[in-house]
Amino acid sequence: MALAPPPTVVLGSVAFAVFWVLAVFPCVPFLPIGRTAGSLLGAMLMVIFHVLTPDQAFAAIDIPILGLLFGTMVVTVFLERADLFKYLGKLLSWKSRGPKDLLCRICVISAISSAFFTNDTSCVVLTEFVLKIARQHNLPPYPFLLALASSANIGSSATPIGNPQNLVIAIQGKISFGSFLTGILPAMLVGLVVNVVMLIVIYWRALTIHTDEEDPISQVAEEEIMSHQFSPAIMAHCASFNSEECSDSSEPTNNLQNSSQVHAMTNQTVSSLSKVQMVVSSTNSKDSTTTTNASKEGTSDTNPSKDVSIVVDRPIEARIMHSSQGKEDYLSIKWKRILWKSCVYAITLMMLTAMLLGVNMAWAAIAAAIILVVLDFKDAGPSIDKVSYSLLIFFCGMFITVDGFKKTGIPSALWDLMEPYSRIDHATGIAILAVVILVLSNLASNVPTVLLLGARVAASAAAISKEDEKKAWLILAWVSTIAGNFSLLGSAANLVVCEQARRAPNIGYTLTFWTHLKFGLPSTLIVTAIGLTLIR
Repeated sequence: MALAPPPTVVLGSVAFAVFWVLAVFPCVPFLPIGRTAGSLLGAMLMVIFHVLTPDQAFAAIDIPILGLLFGTMVVTVFLERADLFKYLGKLLSWKSRGPKDLLCRICVISAISSAFFTNDTSCVVLTEFVLKIARQHNLPPYPFLLALASSANIGSSATPIGNPQNLVIAIQGKISFGSFLTGILPAMLVGLVVNVVMLIVIYWRALTIHTDEEDPISQVAEEEIMSHQFSPAIMAHCASFNSEECSDSSEPTNNLQNSSQVHAMTNQTVSSLSKVQMVVSSTNSKDSTTTTNASKEGTSDTNPSKDVSIVVDRPIEARIMHSSQGKEDYLSIKWKRILWKSCVYAITLMMLTAMLLGVNMAWAAIAAAIILVVLDFKDAGPSIDKVSYSLLIFFCGMFITVDGFKKTGIPSALWDLMEPYSRIDHATGIAILAVVILVLSNLASNVPTVLLLGARVAASAAAISKEDEKKAWLILAWVSTIAGNFSLLGSAANLVVCEQARRAPNIGYTLTFWTHLKFGLPSTLIVTAIGLTLIR
């Protein structure tokens, strides 16, 4: 494809540069508007500069990808409500046999959960839990945070729903869920093992620290760990680690979530008070005598809250069990909760099975989300409000911006220079292609790289054979995903771990760029190289 006229090339490049700067550095001092607004700004500039017409801009938005993202996020919200991620967290500390065993568990659980619930979500729900476990055992947090982030990226490479770039590849390449899984799974499993071994070898000394007494300041009660509450991933608008102005960008979302939580807590409190009244009315005369004696001794006055506190201090389950009707109500609620959880898990498995059988992935995810909303049989607002709409809007802007940059002809011209050396019918070509994807994924981010290179790489491979076309898509998926482990800025999952760890109350920890790079650089190169030999 020839280059577009010079004005189109220049203006299209300027619009893409604005998008790139704000996508990689969302809190730049001269325009700290974040990734989502940055993608919309880039899209708007493409239309204003007449690189794209308004109709072409709307046509560039890939609706199936947005539908799949939305459906999987809603399903993830219901899985969080069904305590799935809390159970995954409990697996980390259940009969743990030491730091190395804990590290291996983090890697395995992070990889598996990322493959089916996206790497960003896994990092959001597990980061603070990992920090608490490390502090409880007086261990340095950084090996475990690196294990969480790197394994999440590796695990997410195995399925189309593991990360956004895989969604793009599966839909644009028309690769079924089953074909995608079988093509990359061997590379993912071996890559995960290699990553674990490298973590243990590099951080062997840190993982063999033994102390006779745990630090009393960092001691974390097991009950606190088990009661840790998770929430689904919400895209952060700013990922600058030192900019306090950017920390306010998520307040509207947090306020919205808090309002729904307050509403739920209010309903629960009203329900609890009604149960307390039932218990008070059904208590025996002995309890009444005890209350009266307490009043005579001066432990109660005209304030009625002190009388109620004698009853409220006891667990709600214990109070309910004092009456046969209360016991029946409690068992009924408990079994309804278990049945609801089972339905959530069953519907999720049905969704994954449908995808494996070749059903349209976007509609399978949306159907599962709607079924869960209907079965919940209550206002779906609080659950749907947890969807990261900022991420969906970011994708809309990115689709338009990248399509406009393609219209300039620059990506095609660059690929024409590289194509003779990047053919996948020989090992040298695969290695050169992998290096190109690795560099671009860390410079322009992995999703724009896939959007820019995907069609041309696949067309070049299709000229060789149909099987090579599918292999080219899978190579693009593997390398662009593992490239996220190269540096702290290479993947959104890395930034999520860093931000979640830094903001964790009382146990905050800052994972620096260089700490990540010292492990990320060798891990990325070795895991990528080994995985390329296993992709089929």
